[in-house]
Amino acid sequence: MRAGLGPRALLTVWPDLTPDVGAVLAALPQEESIEFVWEAQDGTISHAIVDDTDYQELSADAADARAACALPLAEHHPLFCAALPDSDGVLRARW
Repeated sequence: MRAGLGPRALLTVWPDLTPDVGAVLAALPQEESIEFVWEAQDGTISHAIVDDTDYQELSADAADARAACALPLAEHHPLFCAALPDSDGVLRARW
């Protein structure tokens, strides 16, 4: 994974995704925006910030997902965040 990261790359680590994607989609809140994260069959991780007007399109996008989670925008905190320094060892990333 390290080889795929360039200088100033920001990495955020979240809890595991839930393999029951249908249950995650069924439990999406009404009248609230969320960050929806899913893993495709090829292992690609995607995310989208959506509200209840986007749920039908989201269901189609995540139909073949292996796992997913829905994170409330107001109160979600990653397990940890990291930034890769430049080649001279200086950390110039902003977040």
